[in-house]
Amino acid sequence: MADYSTYHALGQGEQLDPNNPNRTSQPAPPQFQPPVAQNPYQQGVGYASPAPPPGQQYYGNAPPPLGGPSPVAAPPQDGGLSAQMAGMSIGDGQHSVRKKKKDRHVFHAVEAPAGSSQAYNGIPPVGTPATAFLNADPSVQPGSQFIGQPAVPNQFPAPVNAPFNPAIPATPAEFAARSGQIDQGHAPAFVPASGGQQVSPDDIPSVPVSRDVPQQYYLSNVYPTFERHVPPPATVSFVAYDQGNSSPKFTRLTMNNIPSNAEGLNSTGLPLGLILQPLARLQPGEMEVPVLDFGDVGPPRCRRCRAYINPFMMFRSGGSKFVCNLCTYPNDTPSEYFCATTPQGVRVDRDQRPELTRGTVEFTVPKEYWTKEPTGLHWLFAIDVTQESYNKGFLEAFCEGILAALYAPEGGDELDENGEPKRRIPPGAKVGFVTYDKDIHFYNCNPALEQAQMLIMSDLEDPFVPLSDGLFVDPYESKAVITSLLARLPTLFADIKNPEPALLPTLISCLSALEKTGGKMVCSLSALPTWGPNRLFMRDDGKYSGGEIDKKLFTTDHPAWRKIAEKMVAAGVGVDFFLAAPSGGYLDVATIGHVASTTGGETFYYPNFVAGRDNAKLSLEIKHTVTRETGYQALMKVRCSNGLQISAYHGNFIQHTFGADLEIGVIDADKAVGVTFGYDGKLDSKLDAHFQSALLYTTASGERRVRCCNVIASVSDNARECMKFVDQDAVYTIIAKDAASKLASTSATLKDIRLGLTEKTIDVLAGYRKNFSSQSHPPGQLVMPEKLKEFSMYMLGLIKSRAFKGGNETSDRRVHEMRMIRSMGAPELSLYLYPRMIPIHNLNPEDGFPDKDTGYLRVPPAIRTSFSRVEPGGVYLVDNGQQCLLWFHSQTSPNLLVDLFGEGKDSLNSLDPYSSSLPVLQTHLNAQVRNIIEFLKTMRGSKALTIQLARQAIDGAEYEFARMLIEDRNNEAQSYVDWLVHLHKGVQLELAGHRRKEGDEHSSLASTFQGLRPQYW
Repeated sequence: MADYSTYHALGQGEQLDPNNPNRTSQPAPPQFQPPVAQNPYQQGVGYASPAPPPGQQYYGNAPPPLGGPSPVAAPPQDGGLSAQMAGMSIGDGQHSVRKKKKDRHVFHAVEAPAGSSQAYNGIPPVGTPATAFLNADPSVQPGSQFIGQPAVPNQFPAPVNAPFNPAIPATPAEFAARSGQIDQGHAPAFVPASGGQQVSPDDIPSVPVSRDVPQQYYLSNVYPTFERHVPPPATVSFVAYDQGNSSPKFTRLTMNNIPSNAEGLNSTGLPLGLILQPLARLQPGEMEVPVLDFGDVGPPRCRRCRAYINPFMMFRSGGSKFVCNLCTYPNDTPSEYFCATTPQGVRVDRDQRPELTRGTVEFTVPKEYWTKEPTGLHWLFAIDVTQESYNKGFLEAFCEGILAALYAPEGGDELDENGEPKRRIPPGAKVGFVTYDKDIHFYNCNPALEQAQMLIMSDLEDPFVPLSDGLFVDPYESKAVITSLLARLPTLFADIKNPEPALLPTLISCLSALEKTGGKMVCSLSALPTWGPNRLFMRDDGKYSGGEIDKKLFTTDHPAWRKIAEKMVAAGVGVDFFLAAPSGGYLDVATIGHVASTTGGETFYYPNFVAGRDNAKLSLEIKHTVTRETGYQALMKVRCSNGLQISAYHGNFIQHTFGADLEIGVIDADKAVGVTFGYDGKLDSKLDAHFQSALLYTTASGERRVRCCNVIASVSDNARECMKFVDQDAVYTIIAKDAASKLASTSATLKDIRLGLTEKTIDVLAGYRKNFSSQSHPPGQLVMPEKLKEFSMYMLGLIKSRAFKGGNETSDRRVHEMRMIRSMGAPELSLYLYPRMIPIHNLNPEDGFPDKDTGYLRVPPAIRTSFSRVEPGGVYLVDNGQQCLLWFHSQTSPNLLVDLFGEGKDSLNSLDPYSSSLPVLQTHLNAQVRNIIEFLKTMRGSKALTIQLARQAIDGAEYEFARMLIEDRNNEAQSYVDWLVHLHKGVQLELAGHRRKEGDEHSSLASTFQGLRPQYW
């Protein structure tokens, strides 16, 4: 991509490592500023405003200057040094300069901007002169290619100074204004949240900037896992170099420097936890996870705590003993594993042994680790063939999706080394097919047959499997039979049309088919299963007394459905559901999805399935389900150092008793588990804290393996040190998983959960202000820790998510998203809580194409998700990892539409509302947008990326677009600015000792919010 320094504030700055808490910086020569190219899609004055007149640098009022709480008008560009110094209000306006550089901070005032409508906060008051920067950060100079303010140190604009001239030495004040803090170790952001100043929302921490800046750095740098203590933001694409500490793709600790005792942890307000995604996908350029075979003896393990051998175990007595890094027990080294050590105690063969040098390894394990003979993964596709499924086109789309998942398209270029078509599923894996409506139909797909045989089983009370062999076949040997079967299925059931499916008996008979081997079911459903034993009923009629949804609708009390889920896990079977709700009707996802979430599977939910629009998404998601790395019959255990203990697990699994292993039917690359820890003693700050997760599972190709991930964290007696090494993505992921588990397993209502999330955010900010703030700040400032600047925004996103938000939301969607939060990893959750919004009507000519220097695609910077950023005539791509919208302003230029969609598509009404992808055209813009979409496809979890059009005042999807603008006031919650004001008042009450915690006597929602009301309530 482009040169890193052009992405710096005011186009100046050296290459900085955003992860190094102690970095320093020096001024760099100014960058060349190219002239601004005219927007090719200009539609007259109303469409794209003219460029700002020279000198009109800021829109609204200038951002608050450095060093003092009160904004002063920015000095003129050519002002003398004294004018600049006074304008920066450093000290008292005299020429005195503060000596202690590390305490120099930026202040922001957070108030609802006067004269702006609350719903679209930030739209300029009447009479503001038009500028081209309506949706840009005011501080970007013309020609700078980065919208948003990616000054690595602060994210906030420095005052407009005279251009830097190497011949004139800078004063410390100018230097600070230019390059932000010198010592970045512990630099919080400040927001004056009271007082009379008007502040533009640009002055509060920006999530898009916090993602885009590190992304630039990691395009040309790898992430060494042992040298860097704070991982990159979760949505950043980076290459990790495993140095013995597991990569952040597999493991993320909330704190990479842990307080030595519980009091220290409590003073931070943060959870101590670990996010585990053991089968996460690696990026090209990363080393594969090594697979090690120790024969019949298995990998060396600690005799006391059963931890596996890892890089942090110490060898003593010349190599004849190894000391466990978790429980400090000295073990005898097995004779076959013995090796001499150097005088420093390092094994001579250390570099040849991946288990002693790599943080994530896999061991193949002997028979005592087996529960049953491992075989290749058996896939069983259970296809709903009821009337609703046929009428909706869901049956046909699902069959096409299975074909696309198993076989490359004809003439496809996917060939292996021998010139054979490349296998989508590994050798040894097999597939089988079952369809169901009121009866269950099994298919014999033996390759010797000309076409598949259908066996009907109508006994729903005591279902069984009517054929012994021929149900599971190699998909490549039986390709002709399977292809003809899936092509004929939709016509086969066109005339039968049974309206009601019998789902539970189907699951029971499928389980008996998979019981001996274990495996995975992929099941489609498009109507409430109201037939047969243990049928389901319409529980949710949409009427909720008291406005809150009844908690019973979030779980299932149905004993038969709970029982089948437990039986599946015991047999090592999991299930993925593809649910298409009939016209958005009720499907009881709480009961059906319970089976998927308990067994470690996933539910793909299409609340309003439309065949033309959603086929591509369905097909890609089935393909992803089948081809992603999947293991089954899994057990998981997490071990930690003496002095710590596990307090809870969060995710999709069964745990029979506390302390037992987690039992998981199937686990795949997109699933993550959260683990929280507590103290059972005091940690020694001279030693490190160690964590090891072990996942015992059978691979899709039929090997029994253990995947070990080892993580290390330093320990500090001073909790203030720990605040420098917080991983904010892990913190809100743990909090989100905890909230989702709480809703399902305790008596807490949605209101309690939202209140709890607010309280948690206030606790963190108040704890920092009270215990760790290095200097005294005026009470009107909200102080945010350097590593948690965007934390408040993510927490607001969590409160606005469908799972927890106030207001009306169907129970199906709530439950689906709640379970999704419980199982997703940090990269997917980050995008879900704060979508990526990219303007595509004003792309630079080189955006969306590979950079000449680095070869990476140049992705335009994302902008804040707020309506105040939307330009008239603008077109925006908004992606939250679950769905991707292409939003068109009503005044979009016809030229842009023709460039994007082709001849004849020159008005919004002429576009096909059901199109899910862009046509391939020879225009520059079309190629740019298609490349950007292809890039976004590589940065996702389990959901496929297909675009959905949202045209202003035409499509219903515009409501979804409005929901995704989470910095605005929507989803029954405040705007970002008001949320910070609200948090600040909570922090002030806490500091004054007047804050009432939830659970206090007489505490009610009204009293908790007393005194926390922003002016507009």
